[in-house]
Amino acid sequence: MPSPPTPAARRLGGASVVFLALAAATPLTVVTAVVPGAYADSGLLALPVLFAGLGLLMLVFTAGYTGMIRRGAGPGALYTFIARGLGRPAGVGAAWLALLSYNALQIGLYGVVGAAAAPLADVEWWVAAGACWLVVAVCGMLGLTRTAWLPAVLVVAGLGVAVAYAVANLLDPAGGRLAWTALDPARLADVSRPVLGLLLLVGAFAFVGIETTAAYAEDVHAPRRATSRAAVLSVLLLTVLYAASSWAMTVAAGPGRIVAAATARGPELAFDLAAARLAPWAVSLGRVLVVAGLLAAMMALHHTIARYVVALGRDRVLSAGLAAPRPASFTQSLAAGLVIGVCAAFRLDPVESLGRRLAVGGSLGVLLLLLATSLAALLLLNRRPDGEGIWRRFVAPSVSTVGFGALAYLAYLQFPDLVTAALATVVLGVVYGVVLRFVRPVIYAGIGLGGNAVVVAPSTLTLPRPRSPGAHRPERVNRLAG
Repeated sequence: MPSPPTPAARRLGGASVVFLALAAATPLTVVTAVVPGAYADSGLLALPVLFAGLGLLMLVFTAGYTGMIRRGAGPGALYTFIARGLGRPAGVGAAWLALLSYNALQIGLYGVVGAAAAPLADVEWWVAAGACWLVVAVCGMLGLTRTAWLPAVLVVAGLGVAVAYAVANLLDPAGGRLAWTALDPARLADVSRPVLGLLLLVGAFAFVGIETTAAYAEDVHAPRRATSRAAVLSVLLLTVLYAASSWAMTVAAGPGRIVAAATARGPELAFDLAAARLAPWAVSLGRVLVVAGLLAAMMALHHTIARYVVALGRDRVLSAGLAAPRPASFTQSLAAGLVIGVCAAFRLDPVESLGRRLAVGGSLGVLLLLLATSLAALLLLNRRPDGEGIWRRFVAPSVSTVGFGALAYLAYLQFPDLVTAALATVVLGVVYGVVLRFVRPVIYAGIGLGGNAVVVAPSTLTLPRPRSPGAHRPERVNRLAG
């Protein structure tokens, strides 16, 4: 079997992987929309502490995650890790869930960006969503090597705006003095446990995207080191950004007025605070970059999905014709375009029908994948330590497994139907993997190997017994012995 082709022939730098992971997380959208919504719906003042705690959990997860990357990373990412740690059927189930989850996230963002861009361009939402779909589809066909600069530029601009807003809020605090109340961990007890559980889920969803770094292992120089460092760096950047921005909002609005202001203004709160401290063009630029950040997120998710499809095509779990980047990219674009067209034909609400439900469902699916990856790292790294220390192979995977397990339980309490649908997808994938074991054993043996050659020996093979030297010439043996 020839060596499998690489999507971009290792031409990207590690910084590009960081920007792609940050793009998938949509940081500017989280700062301008999710954070004010969390203040308004929960009344919790200690939101920065919650983001810091979740960032710490994500950092613990990256310890085992990077250990798995060092044992071989490829475009299959979490699918490959779970197949090696929990078995091939579980890997197929994880692959199905990954495709469903990332497609749900991307298609949900099409609804959100359509609703956000339609008033700016004075068009129907599906026209704006279709224009973004066309850009993503063309960039996908051109390849990541030629288009990686676009999401990188959009992410850098969005991060710059978020940092500028936070700095402006801190330099001009309400009442003329900095308020540190939001940084008090004791404030987490101000809300009930169900509300705190929902906030933990929302905060965890804000980090979805950091796990995509391993999917670009074949696109960068020194893939194991670059993707590992990219995962850690993206978690650190998001943690600092979310915690600092949410704290800066309480400083600018005042700790006693942040909940009322967020309830009254919603997503406009971030722009209202910026308008009182910065030039009008900075506010307009922020609004435009929110839409641009969503476009960057759709591009990053598109490349992630295409790489999962490539990995499954190489392993023959999907059609072998999808083992190349362009057919995989075209297939993903076609699926997204059909969903957008159906929603436009039936006049479905872009935010409710596409945005929120699909985004929540996709984030829940990724959360379950992180749980399975932590468990796979715990089992595989201890089964084959290969020089890994006790922290990376046991402590960190154990802590992240318990942490993501608790989040999965909270998710089931809040969204039982969506969690059930995700688990049903996994079960169907596991059943398909078991069927492959008996019907196509060669394909089954290659699951998670990235298209490498597999040699399967029949279990009933009988090997001939070795003959004694010279048994066919007893007279010669006797003569030499004598």
